[in-house]
Amino acid sequence: MEIGTSITLVLADDHGIVREGIAAFFKSRSDIDIVGQASDGEQALDLILGLQPEFAILDLNMPKLSGLDVVRKVRLANCPTKLIILSITRDEILIRELFRSGANGYVLKDGPARHLLEAISFIADGGQYLTPLLRREVIDGSASDKPPAGQSRDQSDPMSQLSKREREVFSFLVDGMRPKDIARLLEISPKTVDTYRANIMRKLEVGGIAGLVRFAIQRNLTATTLPCQELTSPSPEGQHGEPGGQQSDRAGFGDNVPANNIQGPDIVL
Repeated sequence: MEIGTSITLVLADDHGIVREGIAAFFKSRSDIDIVGQASDGEQALDLILGLQPEFAILDLNMPKLSGLDVVRKVRLANCPTKLIILSITRDEILIRELFRSGANGYVLKDGPARHLLEAISFIADGGQYLTPLLRREVIDGSASDKPPAGQSRDQSDPMSQLSKREREVFSFLVDGMRPKDIARLLEISPKTVDTYRANIMRKLEVGGIAGLVRFAIQRNLTATTLPCQELTSPSPEGQHGEPGGQQSDRAGFGDNVPANNIQGPDIVL
C-alpha cells in the first residue's frame, strides 16, 4: 500500500520483540521514517513532544504511562502528532475512551501488519481508523463524531452522518466514477476509497453501488445538490468527454442510467 508522502513516526512498545518487529516491517519502506523508539510511556511522551513526528504508534499497556495517558498528555500539549493505539484488548468502553481522548486510530495486535499501513494512510487523509476486526459502532458517539460546537446534527437526514470527505466520495460513486479513478483524483489510495465506501454504505444503510444510486435518486440528490462541484465540473471540451476526445470513465449521474444496471462490489469491514 502506498501512503503517498513520506511520514515521520515514533514507535512505542515495552515488548522489544514486538517493537523491533514493527520497525523491521517499516524499514523496507522509503515513505516511513522511524525517528524514535520507546519502551515505556514516559519515553514515548518525551519523544513525541520533543520531535513532534507526524505519527506515533503506541502500545496501550506500557510502564510509567499507559497509551491512554500518553494520548491525553499529548493532546493537552496541543501536539498535532497523529496517535495510533496498538493493543490486544477489545474492550469497547476503553476503545471509545481512547478516541474521545484524542486517539486517531486503533489497531489490534492479532491483526495483519497491513492494518498499520491502512491506518496511517486513512488517518493521513483526515479519517479516523478502527481495525476492521471490530465493529465500527465501538466509537459511535466519540468526540470526533460530534458536530462542531454550536451546531446540531439532523438525525432524520442520513446524509448528515457523513463527513465532508465521505460526501465527496459519495457524489463520485453515484456519478458512476470507478474507485481507482476517485483515488487518483483525490490523491488517496484505492484501499482508502474502499474504506470510505464501506463507511458510507453503513451510515446510509444501503448495499452496493446500486443502493447508493437509488438512495440519491429517491432523495433527488442531483449533481447540483451534491458537494465538491469544483472537482466534478465538466471540462470545456464537453460534459461527457475528456480533453483530446477521450471518453470519461464516469457514467454521468442523471444520464438516465437505471439504478439496477449499475453494479459494484460490496465492501464489508
